[in-house]
Amino acid sequence: MNLENMLINGEWVRAASNHSFAIYNPANGAAVGEAPTGSADDVILAINAADAAFDGWAKTPARERAAILRRAGDLLLSREEPIAQLITLEAGKLLRASRKEVSVAAEFIYWYAEEGRRSYGEWIPDPLPDRRLLTIRQPVGIVAIITPWNFPAYMIARTAAAALAAGCTVVVKPSKQTALTGLAVARAFADAGIPPGVLNCVTGDSNTIGKVFLEDTRVRKISFTGSIEVGKQLMSGAANGIKRVTLELGGHAPFIVLSDADFEKAIEGLISAKFGNAGQMCIAPNRIYVHSSLLKAFLERLSFRVEQLKVGSGLERETDVGPLINRSAVDKVESHVNDAINKGARLLVGGYRLSEGAHASGSFFAPTVLADVTADMRIAQEETFGPVAPVIAFEEEEEVIGRANDTPYGLAAYLYTRDLNKAIRIAERLEYGMIGINDTRIAVVEGPFGGVKQSGIGREGGHEGLASFLETKQIAFRV
Repeated sequence: MNLENMLINGEWVRAASNHSFAIYNPANGAAVGEAPTGSADDVILAINAADAAFDGWAKTPARERAAILRRAGDLLLSREEPIAQLITLEAGKLLRASRKEVSVAAEFIYWYAEEGRRSYGEWIPDPLPDRRLLTIRQPVGIVAIITPWNFPAYMIARTAAAALAAGCTVVVKPSKQTALTGLAVARAFADAGIPPGVLNCVTGDSNTIGKVFLEDTRVRKISFTGSIEVGKQLMSGAANGIKRVTLELGGHAPFIVLSDADFEKAIEGLISAKFGNAGQMCIAPNRIYVHSSLLKAFLERLSFRVEQLKVGSGLERETDVGPLINRSAVDKVESHVNDAINKGARLLVGGYRLSEGAHASGSFFAPTVLADVTADMRIAQEETFGPVAPVIAFEEEEEVIGRANDTPYGLAAYLYTRDLNKAIRIAERLEYGMIGINDTRIAVVEGPFGGVKQSGIGREGGHEGLASFLETKQIAFRV
């Protein structure tokens, strides 16, 4: 069984307590490996290392930082297959999707290697003739990065690469469910020649590690991807030290199909976005609004396609939908489906956990389609994070915009229409940080990723992702 160590100050070490925790394959319940249970003492050692390394890393020319990051990207790509296998074993993701995740993680590292060389300041026209104003941009300091299990390589690479390119030092805390993937990504950075202490990776209990991040004044920024509840706790704790935060807190994406939509394109987009990663994506469609004129045909076609999806281990080539991350996730999906059915939803496909034969030891739920979903159902209000497509009919444009916006979430939304005027008009009114028009592939290296309302604060990706790790300093010169 795989037993890994944590990365602190350039050394691969066991936890101070010498305790570890096991990680299990959600497809069959088998142990994948173990990772150290880092204590508060371990986190403090990592912060000490990041603090000691900060001044030297911040002063390292951007070109030299970029060279190290490029090597890290190269190493990640060279290790694509073993890391992809690890992602699939820990998170249950389809192997082809895991491979894609590793390649995109490398793309983020390459992107920020170059963006870090472009953190320009500016000369500002001064009202006084004998003075000049200059701004420069400097790294914020030590950054604590807390990442989720559903994209364990991608999330670390996206955030850490931006922070490192800006000149920050970092302490990464990966999810316990995918700690081995997190350590594998950290190893790529370390093997690329990043100086000791510049990037540290500590595994263990989120509450224990997060508490140290919040209380240590040397940590100047926290980047977190996860639930709204935990995000609120981190934001409240960060307020005591006026720490910067970037929060990506999930979503409840509306998927709107207007009467003039390209029917097949809408179905394909929905299948990909809703059932990819077994629905365990923060940008996955959660409420599918279909114009009443298309409803019958849409439900028939969607049901047919969903019935064809094969559920199984992500290591099997023919699998379309893998397991959920654990049994608790299955319980949540099942409760959402049962609540909807009890309140009048029609079950068209699926609707049950898979617990026999090849699925007996895993965390599987059958891909599901629900019709006649109403706003009072939990599935229409809460993030399900599972392979369930709840379909809701609508009549008028104003009606669907209002219903789409009637949520505390605001991460992603999707709209299918052939009418450019409608696309622009509705996209501008949807209260979401990212809008996909006739497309669901909205997460890209070059673009800003993030939400509004309770879906988060700040952006990752694109040039805005670098800016969140930089402070602007004004310098006035008397001449």
